[in-house]
Amino acid sequence: MTILVTGATGLVGPRLLGRLTAAGVECRALVRPGKEVPGGVERVEGDILSPDSLPAAVQGVTAVVHLAAVFRTRDEDQIWAVNREGTRNLIAAVGQHAPEARFLLASTSNVYDADSPHPGREDDPVAPTLAYPASKIEAEQLLRASALTWGILRLPFIYGDGDGHLESLPELAAGMGWHPAQRLSVVHHADIATAFRLALTGAFDHRTVNIADESAPSIYELAQIVGYPYGSSAEPLPQPWKGQMDVGLARRLGFTPTISTVHQAVRHGAL
Repeated sequence: MTILVTGATGLVGPRLLGRLTAAGVECRALVRPGKEVPGGVERVEGDILSPDSLPAAVQGVTAVVHLAAVFRTRDEDQIWAVNREGTRNLIAAVGQHAPEARFLLASTSNVYDADSPHPGREDDPVAPTLAYPASKIEAEQLLRASALTWGILRLPFIYGDGDGHLESLPELAAGMGWHPAQRLSVVHHADIATAFRLALTGAFDHRTVNIADESAPSIYELAQIVGYPYGSSAEPLPQPWKGQMDVGLARRLGFTPTISTVHQAVRHGAL
């Protein structure tokens, strides 16, 4: 098995590559010039926005883990270019040069409606208006319409391995006016690897699957963990399911997180 990983130098990519290679999986990383990859990973220069660079990257692979995406930028044209058109280019390259390869797309919990009457479910109608989730939905649709064997993993807030992501959350949430009792689906980097390793077996083939740990913590709890003085409130929670996903399907398909809650991560020094 040879896995091509895009987005290999982002938040998730290096940590996922490290865990896959440690498990004995042969990995190849698509990176732009000047970017480095973890040891033991084959490095291939290219860019999902440059279709001519992709055939060499996908040749001979048995699976593609497509993480590359743009999120935190005000440049909506860049978001659409990378998240939709880049995915389109990669799908085309895999279809032409590695048609038997399994294509796994990392998507996002942000596609779900904040006013949903329940935690976000994979079969919910979704029509996000912000560029990031909207572009991810279009990328999902491109993959579903392809002739490839595919799986889509909708990921929540990701933390751990000293990435600093959790530490930045409370200030961001406070700036957006999130209620301290608001709960948020989360997952540790270790279980991003758990989920993708399961998906590589075919367990998620032709499915869209929510991935998260066993318990969605409140913003108040997360702020306490990182020592941020988040405000208190007894006001009613206006959107009780915002930021939360139903992970029942993932459980039924065999996903069991190794770090079941953020509190376990704290106890094990895994933040």
